[in-house]
Amino acid sequence: MISRLPKWVEYGAFILAFTAGSVNAIGLLGFEHQSVSHLSGTATLVGTQLLSSSPTVLFHLMGILVSFMFGATISGAFLSGSSLKLGRHYDTLLLIEAGLLLFAIDLLQDGTYYGHYMASAACGLQNALATTYSGAIVRTTHVTGIFTDLGIMLGGILKGEKFDKRKAVLFMLIIAGFISGGALGAYLFAKLQFFALLAPAAICIALAMSYRFYKALNRPKP
Repeated sequence: MISRLPKWVEYGAFILAFTAGSVNAIGLLGFEHQSVSHLSGTATLVGTQLLSSSPTVLFHLMGILVSFMFGATISGAFLSGSSLKLGRHYDTLLLIEAGLLLFAIDLLQDGTYYGHYMASAACGLQNALATTYSGAIVRTTHVTGIFTDLGIMLGGILKGEKFDKRKAVLFMLIIAGFISGGALGAYLFAKLQFFALLAPAAICIALAMSYRFYKALNRPKP
């Protein structure tokens, strides 16, 4: 599947992972140490809260889960198929993601938890966007699966299997993007608090405009 994707996908994956890493770092630092770009930890906390006497916390955690799925639903409504195809609404989805992040800033500044849900929805939308064009090979909002796949590839080398260098490079770029995005998110949060989400929102807008420009240049001539 990776070999069928255009070469510029690596750059897009890095930028998207950078964006998600930044949002997640801001979430960890500002949303009561709660991740929003992936749900494994949140789902575990939901399980622990089932035995707790604090329904408010439980409903908040479940809201993050549902919001992530809602964001993925938006991507599913706009996109179809598992192949990357010029002309699909990737730019529209990136602009929606930016809008969700900007809305999150407004809500968080007012001290409401609904801002957490907007940030989680933005990450769910992005993760589904990348999944629909990569056949679930590329996930940009978390790196657990990426490290797992790299481990499988290294194990294959021990059995004498051919090493897919392009896939390995793509995975390393996603990891590097997520980590470096986290560093930027932490730096900006220390300076700007929740206004740090302006940076990933701006990246989404810039990426959407770049895609529109590229699409216009490569539109078939009548």
